[in-house]
Amino acid sequence: MKGTGLVLRAVHHGENHLARQLMAVGERHRTEHEVYHVCADLAGWSREHVRRVADTAGARGLDLAGPAEPGPGLVPRLREKMAETVGRRPEPGLLLLRDLRDLHLDAAENSLHWEMPAQAAQASRDSGLLELVDTCHPRTLRQMRWADTMVKNLAPQILTSL
Repeated sequence: MKGTGLVLRAVHHGENHLARQLMAVGERHRTEHEVYHVCADLAGWSREHVRRVADTAGARGLDLAGPAEPGPGLVPRLREKMAETVGRRPEPGLLLLRDLRDLHLDAAENSLHWEMPAQAAQASRDSGLLELVDTCHPRTLRQMRWADTMVKNLAPQILTSL
């Protein structure tokens, strides 16, 4: 359990990080409606993964208490105003490409983290752990593919318009 616990902790941390990054990118690019709404949906997936990993770890005696959901406050309002202001200049396109690249890399790291408990579950015939991975990992792969597709779709118009 010690090795599996370490990997579950890594997955938990990675999914928490990705959820926060998705929300930050969505807020930063609020004027890009597809990015804003899809990031919110994808962050919901990562938050669900965090809960499921914590439940699975808890059943194995490992406490992975997740952070509290961020509430409304000054920071989200500042991000919204910044997005509105920055949304009128050409540089936000480059920022968006960088943010999408970073999201892709974060999701790719999580995908690798999901592979480890998948292999451990198969080796130990742990059906509960395998069910967790089978439910969550495909969503992480979809998060990664979404970011990759957005870069491919946006890069030509952003880079050639500078």
